[in-house]
Amino acid sequence: MKWQGRRGSRNIEDRRGAKGAQIGGVGLLIVLAIGYFAGVDVTPLLEGQGGIAGGGGGEITEADKQAGEFVSVTLADTEEVWADIFRRQVGEVYTPVTLVLYKGVTQSACGGASGATGPFFCPGDKKVYLDTEFFTTMSRQMGAKGDFAAAYVVAHEVAHHVQNELGILGQANRIRQQVSEAESNAISVRIELQADCYSGIWARAAQARFGSLERGDIAEAMNAAKQIGDDTLQRNAGRTPMPHTFTHGTSEQRQRWFATGFESGDMRACDTFSAERL
Repeated sequence: MKWQGRRGSRNIEDRRGAKGAQIGGVGLLIVLAIGYFAGVDVTPLLEGQGGIAGGGGGEITEADKQAGEFVSVTLADTEEVWADIFRRQVGEVYTPVTLVLYKGVTQSACGGASGATGPFFCPGDKKVYLDTEFFTTMSRQMGAKGDFAAAYVVAHEVAHHVQNELGILGQANRIRQQVSEAESNAISVRIELQADCYSGIWARAAQARFGSLERGDIAEAMNAAKQIGDDTLQRNAGRTPMPHTFTHGTSEQRQRWFATGFESGDMRACDTFSAERL
């Protein structure tokens, strides 16, 4: 992915230098395994729950700085892309999301954020939370390597903000609170697959607008979508996949909806809530 030399976003809230509690290396891997391999929907788990005291912390390494710059440029790309898409396809003004960078743990309006939660969008404060250590986990523990795989993660969380701006996320979450756990999980899958589709739209528009994609980038995103499918995560955790517990969709579904967005560039093609086949 070609990203160096382009403008970064002003909507970055960098908490990585703040003092506070931090999870050690071994402990981080344990909670990452619990969080990621369980294949859970992050936002509902955080809503209404107590947080973790303290903020981020630790030395800011050169790798941290590089990751922060990468996220800033990627976020800036989403701002330009979605501003244009909202104008043309929605007829409204796009309000950019704020992205919080942290190390270890921090607080959100949805509760505590840590390595166990992974990246997430919090509707309570309308911010995306990201510990860039997740990129390392994706590459080393989950087999999802490459800078465009990391960009896909950022684009996916920004897509939840897009859903929130359109009123989709709030309506879906209100319904989820009124139905059974299995029905709630099924709605969560549709939320996540739509975010994957919106990520594909972003990738197509980013290529057209910035020429940022390089050979192999889409393959990186598709591989990342595969590695974080519910069925793949459960198999890698030594469990038999149980569809009624899925909250994000299968690997095949996540890949297919990303591809749908990339190939169409049309938000109407991403209506997972009306789709008979996911």
